[in-house]
Amino acid sequence: MSEIKYEILKNIGVLSKSASGWAKEINLISWNDREPKYDIRDWSADHEKMGKGVTLSQVELEALKALLNSSEF
Repeated sequence: MSEIKYEILKNIGVLSKSASGWAKEINLISWNDREPKYDIRDWSADHEKMGKGVTLSQVELEALKALLNSSEF
């Protein structure tokens, strides 16, 4: 299995932290030298290990933001 290359270009923020030190973050990441995408996933404190996550393009992120802004919780 080939290694996944990633570069966190911008940390947008931390959504939550667990007692184990892992944090659910939203970041702008370039995966395998491709166009950066917005990414939500769990990361270890040193950013060496990651959990499964969701990547969103700029258009998808804007659609998500509009949906959340128009929803009542």
